Amino acid sequence: MAGQLNHSWIERNVPSSIAEKQTHSLSASAVPGSISRDAGTVRITGDWLLSHYRQLKSLKTGLAATDLQGLRIDLSGLNRIDTAGATLLAALLGPERLLEAVSGPNALPQEKSALVEAVCRAIKDQPAPERAAPSLITSFVMGTGEKVESICRLLWILTGFIGQTLATLAWNLPRPWRWRMTPFVAAIHETGLNALPIVALLTFLVGAVVAFLGATVLENFGATIYTVNLVAFSFLREFGVLLAAILLAGRTASAFTAHIGAMKVNEELDAIRTLGLNPIELLVLPRVMAMMVSLPILTFVGMISGMAGGAMVCALVLDISPTQFMSVVEQGIPLQHFWVGLVKAPIFAFLIAVIGCLEGFKVAGSAQSVGEHTTSSVVQSIFMVILLDSIGALFFMEMGW
Repeated sequence: MAGQLNHSWIERNVPSSIAEKQTHSLSASAVPGSISRDAGTVRITGDWLLSHYRQLKSLKTGLAATDLQGLRIDLSGLNRIDTAGATLLAALLGPERLLEAVSGPNALPQEKSALVEAVCRAIKDQPAPERAAPSLITSFVMGTGEKVESICRLLWILTGFIGQTLATLAWNLPRPWRWRMTPFVAAIHETGLNALPIVALLTFLVGAVVAFLGATVLENFGATIYTVNLVAFSFLREFGVLLAAILLAGRTASAFTAHIGAMKVNEELDAIRTLGLNPIELLVLPRVMAMMVSLPILTFVGMISGMAGGAMVCALVLDISPTQFMSVVEQGIPLQHFWVGLVKAPIFAFLIAVIGCLEGFKVAGSAQSVGEHTTSSVVQSIFMVILLDSIGALFFMEMGW
């Protein structure tokens, strides 16, 4: 900023008579200003004008503001000064100290003090300079760190909510008079019975696609009969429970979040707490228990529908009759694969329901927040289902199950 304050700035901030005098002084010959230190005093002498800017700039470069800290400032020897010189003095001494010196015992004449005060106040009121944009690598590292921190915070909150839900469940189980049977049955109807057609249709179509792709590949090796094993293994162990869980994550978790979030926006949750009721006992437990009942049933339906779709493709394309299909499944597929797939269902159901309810409780007081947390619950539920399914598949494979 030094040296760049023009006469229009002076006219806006300094009285016109002062501006005329300072403008006239720029054309006059003058002796460059100087700084001297003597017995704890900093003496400012000479003329601090734009015409001597280079010499004054060298004085500022040779001295640091820390070298002059704690010293008294004497401006009695200052002859003439303009905005350029005042800016250099403010940068060297600091605008606060220069303002104190101007209003001190050795005060300057009114014209000079008004100019110096205007420059110091303009420097103090300047906004902080914007930081340079970080590099691409720095931005990537910072963004990655923020994402990891948010994920860790989310897992911490989810763990606490799971613990609170389990504690409430343990409190209610030995007390049948506290069970909410009507919401429980209604939630089973909503999450299980209403989802049955879409789960059966989707798994039937996926089973047909898997059988068709498997037959296309195995035909090159003359082993099309193993298409039956491919369909049975995939749906008993993975696809049956995974597709049902993903469908419920998109269909039911979002419904839980929207319902509880709307109750929070309408302050119904505050009313529940005011009545002395526990929102987790009233709203979360019936939904969690209903999901843990519904998803194993839907998983079983998905397994049967998927194998039915595969059996249809085998009958139409490979000339493998349904009787032969079931014979191969009975003789070549151990029962443990069915239990491996079915045991995952309650775990997935618990996580989906808990995440959906938690996002509903996190809704703020707006409709936009309801939509954001509904989307977040679907994404989190699907991610957690796929992550746990991957971990479970590796674990069962290592255990030989």
